[in-house]
This record gives sequence, structure tokens and C-alpha cells, in this order.
Amino acid sequence: MKAWCMFVLMCCFGMAGGKEKPVPVSDFVKSAFSLSEVMLHDVVNPPAASRFYAYCMLGAYQALNQIEREPFDLPSRFKIRPSFSNVPIPSCVSKDFVAAYAMLEVGRQLMPSGYLLEKTQATLLQDFKKKYHFSSQCLEQNMAFAKTVAAQVVEYSKTDGYSKLSTLKRYSPVVAEGHWYPTPPEYMAAVEPHWQTIRPFFLDSAQQITSRSAAEFSTDKDSPFGKLMYEVYDISKKMSAEQRAIAGFWDCNPFAVQYSGHMAIGIKKISPGGHWMGITGIACVSSSASIEKTVLAHALVALTLHDAFISCWHVKYQSDRVRPETAINKYIDPSWRPLLQTPPFPENTSGHSVISAASASILTFLFGDNFKFTDTSEEYFGLPARSFGSFQQASAEAGISRLYGGIHFRDSIENGQEQGEGVGQAIVQKIQEIARP
Repeated sequence: MKAWCMFVLMCCFGMAGGKEKPVPVSDFVKSAFSLSEVMLHDVVNPPAASRFYAYCMLGAYQALNQIEREPFDLPSRFKIRPSFSNVPIPSCVSKDFVAAYAMLEVGRQLMPSGYLLEKTQATLLQDFKKKYHFSSQCLEQNMAFAKTVAAQVVEYSKTDGYSKLSTLKRYSPVVAEGHWYPTPPEYMAAVEPHWQTIRPFFLDSAQQITSRSAAEFSTDKDSPFGKLMYEVYDISKKMSAEQRAIAGFWDCNPFAVQYSGHMAIGIKKISPGGHWMGITGIACVSSSASIEKTVLAHALVALTLHDAFISCWHVKYQSDRVRPETAINKYIDPSWRPLLQTPPFPENTSGHSVISAASASILTFLFGDNFKFTDTSEEYFGLPARSFGSFQQASAEAGISRLYGGIHFRDSIENGQEQGEGVGQAIVQKIQEIARP
């Protein structure tokens, strides 16, 4: 059934109209990475990063949606359907160009340092002139089309509740045993405590996909929570080089800080969502996907990341569970530090576990089970590539990396994986429904 639905999906979205010049999808993937580079520059937190990816990729998708006329229509399944209007299509339209340019234009308008994307837009124009021999007049028409599409997406983004976050009540940590509290070295304030108020794309609400209850806090070492706490502590004392490598590969902490004497040094890393956007690009390039499937994959993964973060953040601030670092320092070893720096928000459920499982569900739907790939996403940060036999295998490793890193308890990881799979499958179900005749 899954294969049949995917066939219908691609027939609906795919192959109408030909390219004027052969443009490799790696060009789109390269343009997409420039979004991550700007987010690194701005030190964008993981939930906010997922929002930027979602609207940027919706811009790319909607540019092709306009051209195809009767495509596989993702916005028809949104919680609040956008009132996008038809845009006149240039006579010499290039799907490759308008998808990339619309994506960048949305990012330019939405992201704090979006102006940095103007350089990528200029490079895109030059490439299509020199490498693919498009005329200046044709590109002007394509650029105007992409900007009009992007403007509609930006207007839609203004209604999702993001602008109201700064007006909501300031979050204050609960000063009581078992509750989350800021951790060293920076003791940063809680990140996005009201993120669950953001409008999802596909989910009905932040509460639609919940999580099993985490182990109840207890100082008894033989209690379920005590055993979880000692597991983190004991693993940290006898980790293998491979376990350390896994923890580092999936760290994805944009808030990491190192100290040298009195100097604090920020270590810039890609967000968890950015890592899975990178995997999406790798899958598209390695499978020689069409521009239609490449844009569809990026849009679906980005929109899923957005909803998965909303779902996860609802559980995080509802459970408000203490981090291993705080608990272990107080009840086991005051000098203990985790391998990875503890992120500044409550522990349960594990965010990377939720969004990895959700992304893996979408990518498996699009590319199939047992899709082998080599993840080079972290080479940009000096880490060696890792190879996987499936998206689920990568997702499972991302989850367990949080235990090796000392920043999550095992039940938070397992519950998060289940929650993320629920988010992914709920979205796949909506896709299957629309794909049926």
C-alpha cells in the first residue's frame, strides 16, 4: 500500500513539463544548506530553526505547486489551509530556479540575518546565466514569480502565533526536587517555554501526539528513577570510543560553550533539525531524485520537524523533569559532568529522539525501508561521516546518543522515539489519504 501511495503521489506531483537545461538537484541541496549556515551565524535555537526550515521549504514547494497546477497538494492537509492565490507562470519557467529562489527569499525575509542569503541568491542567478544559459530577461521573470510566491508564504507565517511569544508570561523554573533547573556552565534560561502555542501544520494541536509518563522522581537508588539516574552515571564511567563518537556526531547543540581561563568560547553546531535536513539532501542526491521529489522531500521533512518540535515541547514543559546533570550532582557526585553540554530546557521527552523518529518515518515513506546512506552532515564541523542501513537505524543512534552524552535518561529517549514515530505516522496517514483515488 505504501509503495502504491508513493507512486500516486509522485505521479500527481511529478513529471509534468521538462527542464530547459539539466540542473542537478545537488544545486538545490547546496542552496538549502545556506539556510543552515545563516542559522549557525544567528545561533538559532532548535524549535525556531525548525520553523524557519518549514516556511522556507514551503516556499520552494509552493513554487512548484503553482507550476504543476494539479499537484499533490500538501497545504490542503494543513490544520489551517493557506489562502494562496495563483501566480502567473513565466513562459520560460525553470522549476529548479524558482524552487531555490523562493526558498531563499522566504528565508531572507523571515530569518534575523536573512540578508546574508542575498549572496546565495546572487550566486544562483549567475549560475543559471553562465552554467545553464538562461537569459537575463527569462531570469527576471522567474525571479518575480518566485518572489510573489514567497510573499504569500511569508504572509501565512505571520498568523502562526510566533510574534506573540515575547508577550507571554515570563517562565520561572520551579524550585523543587525533580524539576528542571538551569545547568552549568552558562545556567541559561529555559528556551522557548511557550513553543507549544505555535500553530502546527499537520497536527490538530500540540496535544495530539502525547507520550507515556516518565519515571516518577525519587531519591531512592532502587526506584525506577534512581536506576535511570545511576545508569547515566555508570555509563559515563566506562564509555567506549565508539559511544563517544556517536554522542559527538549527534550532539547538534547550538548553545555549546567552552571555557579557557576567563574566556567563554561559543561552539557553533548545526541544530538537530538541520542535521535531518542534511540527511534529506543526501538521500535526494544519492538516489538521483528529480527536482520535484527533492523539493517534496525537503518540504515534508521540514514541516514534520516543525510539528514534532511543537509536540515535544508541549511534553517537555508539562513534565518539567530534571536533567541528569542536576540530579547526579545533587544525589550521587557533585563533581560529575556529562560528556555533552546539557541543553537549556526540561529533560523529558528527548527532543532529538522525537524529531529523529518523526523524520525517519517521513524519509522511509519517501525512499523506502533499508535505504542505505552515508551521513556526511557533520563533516562541515570536522567530524567523520557515519554510514547507516536505514533511516530508522540513524534515528535509533541519534536517540541513544543522548544517553551516551549524559543529557537524557533512557525512558525519555524511548518515550521520545515513540512520540516522534507517532507524529511521523500521523502525517504519513494524511498523505496516504490524499493520495488515494
